[in-house]
Amino acid sequence: MIKKLTLLILLSFLSFHSYSQIVFEKAYYIDNNNTKVNCLIRNQDWIKTPKEFQYKLTETEQPQTLTIQQVKEFGFENDTKYQRYTVKIDRSSEIMRNMSYVKNPEFNEETLFLKVLVEGKASLYQYDENDLKRFFFKTDDVAITQLVYKSYKINESEIGHNNHYKQQLANALQDNSISDKNIKNLTYSKDKLVAFFSKYNHSIDPKIETTEVKEKKDLFNLNVRGGISNSKASIKRQNTSVYDVDFDNKTQVRLGVEAEFIFGFNRNKWAFIVEPTYQSYSDEKTVRNANVSIDYKSIELPLGIRYYSFLNNNSKLFVNFQYIVEFQLNSEVKFPPFGNLDVRSTKSIAMGLGYKYKNKYSLELRYSTKDILNEGVYFSSKLASTSIIFGYTIF
Repeated sequence: MIKKLTLLILLSFLSFHSYSQIVFEKAYYIDNNNTKVNCLIRNQDWIKTPKEFQYKLTETEQPQTLTIQQVKEFGFENDTKYQRYTVKIDRSSEIMRNMSYVKNPEFNEETLFLKVLVEGKASLYQYDENDLKRFFFKTDDVAITQLVYKSYKINESEIGHNNHYKQQLANALQDNSISDKNIKNLTYSKDKLVAFFSKYNHSIDPKIETTEVKEKKDLFNLNVRGGISNSKASIKRQNTSVYDVDFDNKTQVRLGVEAEFIFGFNRNKWAFIVEPTYQSYSDEKTVRNANVSIDYKSIELPLGIRYYSFLNNNSKLFVNFQYIVEFQLNSEVKFPPFGNLDVRSTKSIAMGLGYKYKNKYSLELRYSTKDILNEGVYFSSKLASTSIIFGYTIF
């Protein structure tokens, strides 16, 4: 039963992960003839800047692929967009072992999609590829240009930094609203550069609307979670089965609070979860005319990863993989004629499969298993739980 449940959870994860790959959102693209085509595009919230994308004109069509050679721009309704440019880009590494001793950028001309971060009198763009992150800008007077930041080796243990981007911005954007101090303290990061460009555009003309990419900021959820757990324990004596004990199934009500920290990439599909809970299990059995009893109480601290798969705007599936740190509370196992067995705080794993509706209501099936004894080669034990958990997101 346990193996079948584990297999079911894994297969369900693989199947809904595959299904999630065909969810498309309302979008558009502009081809080489400057024709704008409204369509549906598979939104992957790319960590790496894409070179192609899948689209379809209607929900029922088979998806097709468009490449950077065919498209000048594409984007999603009120969300991310990418534009094609031929630029000079420096691909110098920021990893010390791969750095060169050359201070100046080493440019190559490439045609790339750039993610639009800010649009206005001064526009800001971003390119990402693995460990490479580059920002570009343009104005009415300056063609699109990389903002230069480069780390380089001075010697085998010392690193220097080329901060030429500050001089570029001072030459192109400085006015009464942008001081030398603003530029001097400006770091080469998305948040700081977006704020800088937005401030500059607003200072030029407050009436001109500036387009700025709005990142999803709902990156923390607090969830109240209650339900029922069905648990069963067993103890086995090594090298003989005459002392094996299978305790009864016990059902308990569970209530807890879960903190969910959403990772701000890949369309917020990944999250880190923490859910402290109280667990107890007790039972008694007669083995060879002796009463064997278990009374196990603990505080569980499940730490894990959750992956969401979007079905539509209101519904999504999720799967959890959790590592559980546990603190047992005055627990005991009495096993005549062997006396009291050594109960330990144990580490265990849990897996869960669930459904969430409107980012508020959730239902999860979870399975966990643990060894609760510290008796070396003499005894083995298992405490397995299957839970049905209802959740409500407070915020």
